[in-house]
Amino acid sequence: MSENNQEGKRAARDRLIQQREQEKARERRRRTLIVSTAVVGVLALAAVIGVIAANSGGKGNKASKSGPAVAPSGATGKDSLAIQVGAHGAPSTLTVWEDFRCPVCGQFENAFRDTIHELENTGQLKVLYHLVTLIDGNLGGSGSLDAANAAACAQDVGKFSAYHDVLYRNQPPETDDAFGKSSKLIELAGKVEGLDTPDFRSCVEDGTHNTWVQKSHTAFQNGGFQGTPTALLNGESIFPKKGNEPITVANLKKWVAEANKGKQPGKVTPAPSGS
Repeated sequence: MSENNQEGKRAARDRLIQQREQEKARERRRRTLIVSTAVVGVLALAAVIGVIAANSGGKGNKASKSGPAVAPSGATGKDSLAIQVGAHGAPSTLTVWEDFRCPVCGQFENAFRDTIHELENTGQLKVLYHLVTLIDGNLGGSGSLDAANAAACAQDVGKFSAYHDVLYRNQPPETDDAFGKSSKLIELAGKVEGLDTPDFRSCVEDGTHNTWVQKSHTAFQNGGFQGTPTALLNGESIFPKKGNEPITVANLKKWVAEANKGKQPGKVTPAPSGS
């Protein structure tokens, strides 16, 4: 009888241990589901914000300067409206439409900046940046336009990429039109080695590329895009997802590797120095 009791106790203890392990497994699955849902939710929210931005009307408060569109040095693509970063011979192309005041653009850049630069620096990817002024139209002000013009001024001396990153690292809140001040844009240029020169300051203060930026924004409106950021890998949308897969660092690397299979990387030339 004693042996039967001991067997019963062992069986009950084993069932309790098994039950606890099952509960732990369920809890792990629940946490994984919560994290996955949160990531998808953030991406979905980003997409909704982009759609709202794209479909909102209005014009910025700053009067448009008339005159011909002056493209920055090395601008490429249709009507020279894109600024390229990365090797010309890279087998894959990431096309990005961005607004320097757009908070979701800032989130995109902060999440994927290092990965994109890694792919650029190994010749796997080149990026074509198109600059947009949605937030000026939605909230007023001129920071989108002025920051885009300043970035184009940086492109004139081969420092677009470094200055582009500085602007997003120092992006003000969406409702703060800090980029509408030339003094702020020039101050941030001091973070890029060799950029803060008299020529750069004149380009920023004179709005040398304003009309070009406005032409880029018109191309965005005419392109039927849903909002900013818009990111296309070899012409296919990848933000906030590609097919059924959400954009993540791992997925972006995988998508580029799949697209580049059997292709040689482009020849990379050293980028100009910058912070």
